[in-house]
Amino acid sequence: MSSLPEAISTAAPYVGAPLVYKGKVRELYDLGEHFLIVVTDRISAFDYILKPAVPDKGNVLNRLSVHWFEETKGIVANHLVHADVDKLGGYVTDKEKLRDRVMVTKKARRIDIECVVRGYLTGGGWRQFQKTGAVNGIELAPGTRKNAQLPEPIFTPAAKNDVGHDVDISFDEMKRQVGDELSEKLRDVSIELYRYAHERLRARGIILADCKFEFGLLDGELILIDELFTPDSSRFWAEENYALDIEIDSMDKEPVRTYLANSDWDQNSEPDPLPLEVVEETTKRYREIYRRITGVTRG
Repeated sequence: MSSLPEAISTAAPYVGAPLVYKGKVRELYDLGEHFLIVVTDRISAFDYILKPAVPDKGNVLNRLSVHWFEETKGIVANHLVHADVDKLGGYVTDKEKLRDRVMVTKKARRIDIECVVRGYLTGGGWRQFQKTGAVNGIELAPGTRKNAQLPEPIFTPAAKNDVGHDVDISFDEMKRQVGDELSEKLRDVSIELYRYAHERLRARGIILADCKFEFGLLDGELILIDELFTPDSSRFWAEENYALDIEIDSMDKEPVRTYLANSDWDQNSEPDPLPLEVVEETTKRYREIYRRITGVTRG
């Protein structure tokens, strides 16, 4: 582990601004006119924050989001103001600790819908299909196989739940919650974003199986917020590993999931610390997806 940088499990010691919200990975601070988002190296599984944190994970997630926000701003506006820690002045007490893991963002009112787009039948979508022949009420062709690419990407929203798991809902239910016009706009923009990234990732040997987005409203305008096309918000498959009817190893925290699945942890109590070799392998995974997407090597 000596070759890896120090992991950042919280930004609080390095930020001189009020903490507004602390999520599983991100911390939100109030800068007055704007928010400051700091992406930590925390990693979670089964609703537990695991220890130790994974070095470089937060840097990768943040830099990928910044990359995609710039790439997609012609499709939909987003909340990014800048990602330069050197512009934060006295708000940051140790710039090097937080370099590459900060975003200054516009203050939008979050829409409480998780906008999920699925291009392939896998994960929770596959489990729904096995039981009902449909995903979020969208009927699929009988006999569609696990991991099959769908004829067209489908929009499968979820109602956000900051305490427990988000709840899958139908598009009709989404309309009842946020209105017809906004629902249709969210669906259309989400699918356009998915198509854009899917095409570009295939050129780099990566399949974007599914992904999720969060949106907000700012002065009545729809903008993209939170993160974008990261391993924590998207399911990436290496093209060389793609096959039907199997569990495909995703390009994210799979080493952690595999370790936990093969351990005796009951998933109902505080887990033991992760072995260092699992942490190191997970860092490698995040660095590799960053390299494959951007062409730039980290570390």
